[in-house]
Amino acid sequence: MNVLVIAAHPDDEVLGCGGTIARLATQGAAVTIAILGEGITSRYDARGDADQALVAALHSKSREAGRILGAREVLVYDLPDNRFDTVALLDVVKIVESLIARVRPERVYTQHGGDLNVDHGVVFRACMTATRPVAGGPVRELLAYEVASSTEWAFGQFEPLFRPNVFVDIGATLDRKIDAMQTYESEARAFPHPRSPEALRAAARRWGSVAGLDAAEAFQIIRRID
Repeated sequence: MNVLVIAAHPDDEVLGCGGTIARLATQGAAVTIAILGEGITSRYDARGDADQALVAALHSKSREAGRILGAREVLVYDLPDNRFDTVALLDVVKIVESLIARVRPERVYTQHGGDLNVDHGVVFRACMTATRPVAGGPVRELLAYEVASSTEWAFGQFEPLFRPNVFVDIGATLDRKIDAMQTYESEARAFPHPRSPEALRAAARRWGSVAGLDAAEAFQIIRRID
């Protein structure tokens, strides 16, 4: 099975579905990760002031995280960090469409549309458009994942709300998720931040308890063709 994971920022892919990526890879799926944003440049007053060496290093970390998780390929793009709303939606859709044509995925994982981060909402909308179920399209299933410190920090104030209805057992791959996140030194935080190892383990245990598992990741089915 071909699987495509689409993320706005370096680390979203790990936070949202790192354990699931590792599980799928172990099961023989060909997982491609696409990170659409450059990351980190929003921390500067002007995008042009960003240290491009740091951006390049962050993308290198993305590839290392993908290796740890067992992804077949990690593709990185250069949409402006936390400024996706300044890019024509059509341009983002075209990136996703090119990915669909290249990977021919049966399943796509993408950002949740009601997150606090504006880039996540743009990616969700672009994926909805690019994976619309036209005749001959490869995508049979589209799922949305949560991102720690973005989905829950919207506090349910933005539509759509995250309503998970699929849970993936990551009891055997949770450690690999944590290891992959640790490659992102600039993005990881100390407890009690939601991106700390302790909080990520607690979130996995919490969703596991919902589904009767030791540890799980939660997803919302956007559409599925059986």
